[in-house]
Amino acid sequence: MNETTWKTAITEINPNEVRLRGYRIDELMGEITFAQSIFLALKGELPPAGVAKMLDAMLVSSIDHGATPPSTIAARTAVSTGAPLNAALAAGVLSINRYHGAAIYDCMGVLEEGLRLVRETGKNMETIAAELLAEYQEKKKRIAGFGHRIHSSDPRTAKLFSLAETLSVADDGVAMILALQSAFRESGKDLPINVDGAIAALLIDLEMPRELANAFFIMARVPGLIAHIYEEQTRERPMRRIHPSNHTYDGPAPRDLS
Repeated sequence: MNETTWKTAITEINPNEVRLRGYRIDELMGEITFAQSIFLALKGELPPAGVAKMLDAMLVSSIDHGATPPSTIAARTAVSTGAPLNAALAAGVLSINRYHGAAIYDCMGVLEEGLRLVRETGKNMETIAAELLAEYQEKKKRIAGFGHRIHSSDPRTAKLFSLAETLSVADDGVAMILALQSAFRESGKDLPINVDGAIAALLIDLEMPRELANAFFIMARVPGLIAHIYEEQTRERPMRRIHPSNHTYDGPAPRDLS
């Protein structure tokens, strides 16, 4: 091996053979879910059954949030100009930045800071949570993962935490964000944990690196963006003015999974 050769531990390609982290992809096909393959690609091993189901639920939770998010408006605007699907999708993904989609990363940072202080000081989570909140409030800094412009109680959060308990996935990450929620209530602000906060806590408990935090938002949101792009292409006229909130829903009426 010469000095210009570099290494990868992700995928091995040989004639008539494709392996992901050592597993033949044709043998994985039909045997594992897409969420399991994502975990395998990122972590190098297949996840336990409970972790796989939790990850799948997390991805479903953020697949779309209507026509108002900046990434959706960006994707629809781009395709309205005649851009092809890949360019419109890129416009949407590139709009996921510091103020839209970055809450998972920011919230993980706060939770990891809190857990570090618990380990270093020996104080309980409730005390550390109250001290953290007071510090952020004194600096007039917002704690990501709390509050929502539409939901006073995010239904996705409740479902994710319920599943995490059922699947025995919830650990210190979930405990820390619940301690912060209690600290908010004690301070007189009853802010809900939003879906980004829930995912941040669960990614800690799944031992995912913080550097991948916003990747989970992007991976989840891509199918939703594609749906909006296709709808814009097939239902709307080109080069229209797209108002972020001046729209109405005309899809299927509420229906039960059963």
